[in-house]
Amino acid sequence: MNNLKPIVDQERPKVYIETYGCQMNVNDSEVILSILQKNGYALTEDMDRADVILANTCSIRDNAEQRIWGRIEQFRLQKKRNPQVVIGIVGCMAERLKDKLLEKVDLVAGPDAYRSLPALLRDIRPDSPQINVLLSREETYADISPVRLDRNGVSAYISIMRGCNNVCSYCVVPYTRGAERSRDPHSIVREARELFENGYKEVNLLGQNVDSYLWKECREGAAEGVSVGDVKECEVVNFARLLEMVAAISPELRVRFSTSHPKDISDEVISTIAAHEHTCRHIHLPVQSGSSRILEKMRRKYDREWYLERVAKIREVMPDCGLSTDVIAGFCSETEQDHQDTLSLFEQVCFDSAFMFQYSVRPGTLASRHYPDDVPPEVKTARLNEIIALQTKMSLKSNQKDMGKTFKVLIEGPSKRNPDDLCGRAGNNKMCVFPSMAAERATQGLAPLGAGDYVNVKVVDCTSATLICKIV
Repeated sequence: MNNLKPIVDQERPKVYIETYGCQMNVNDSEVILSILQKNGYALTEDMDRADVILANTCSIRDNAEQRIWGRIEQFRLQKKRNPQVVIGIVGCMAERLKDKLLEKVDLVAGPDAYRSLPALLRDIRPDSPQINVLLSREETYADISPVRLDRNGVSAYISIMRGCNNVCSYCVVPYTRGAERSRDPHSIVREARELFENGYKEVNLLGQNVDSYLWKECREGAAEGVSVGDVKECEVVNFARLLEMVAAISPELRVRFSTSHPKDISDEVISTIAAHEHTCRHIHLPVQSGSSRILEKMRRKYDREWYLERVAKIREVMPDCGLSTDVIAGFCSETEQDHQDTLSLFEQVCFDSAFMFQYSVRPGTLASRHYPDDVPPEVKTARLNEIIALQTKMSLKSNQKDMGKTFKVLIEGPSKRNPDDLCGRAGNNKMCVFPSMAAERATQGLAPLGAGDYVNVKVVDCTSATLICKIV
């Protein structure tokens, strides 16, 4: 079995990595560390001991970028104390701001340039910073086994595709991560199997839009127009088929995924989730707005009715499926009625949870070029607060419906609030907290429960964020 954990070696040059943004960025940091470890580096969690400081960055919102600028100044103070230290910015912000960053740091590398990091680091001189922000139509890092940065060895991310073709009017991702390309499914299955053989019990398949995953390989000489079913000539794997392939590894390996796009999530995918008990019944389905008018301006390629129909289909096939979402408050030209449409959709769907944000202009996007940012900041804030307050109520309502139910939970470790309690997620992605029963198990001659164990729990109480349970 491969060693998936970071190398600790006092003799190697040390790299310190800070990760900002989404799960994709976490996985990218793991890819970066794998590449650097193979080229002689070791990880350190102490910035003061680092030879290389890297910030893996996010550009999805302005406040994310402002945080990075603040950290860069702190990194530069570190460089004053140790002039030999190398400061690098990688990821989406590196791709977007390029030369502007190069005025402040020694290295700039975009999301498709991580293989070049060892060479870039070798070529850095006091008067010669290094940059590679070339985007690729082929790069998926399929051959790289990421070095896992999780703490508990239970759950791991697997990138199944990179880039995005949707070009929503507010979103910078297509410009920072390039065009959509799907990864070889067999490399995905190999990575998932390797994780399971190394003790991991859950994989989370990642993509900007997992439902558009599509991989096709035709044998040399295959005829044009070969049907999907003609596997003798062409192998075609869509997202539903990929889910089946990963699920086939073991019933002890949970399968999650993120993120789905409402325009693409198919009946086939919904049925595939339902057919496999260990494919978790949770779908993150970003709505962004409850107003069809605003959705059209956002270029989301669905309307309110389409979204609600997809929700209805999910709940028809899987009544117990957890649903979460993203929403943007105060998008360009949003009226009070548009806002009320969002609130009414939240009430109608009753999401289990949501990620909620104010709109911020991202330079280079269609919205920045064509739509005035005309909703006053105080109105954005007020509307966001209304959405948050409503979602808190909806989350509590959703959790109250689970009172008395029993769930199979994958333990992630001790609870942060009480070390005598354990915590883990149910299949619907809700966090469960419950007493470890360590003393009782000891008197029965049973080993203590810990990270990676499955346990059945019954819900006895709840908050808006947590199911409070007991082991049954």
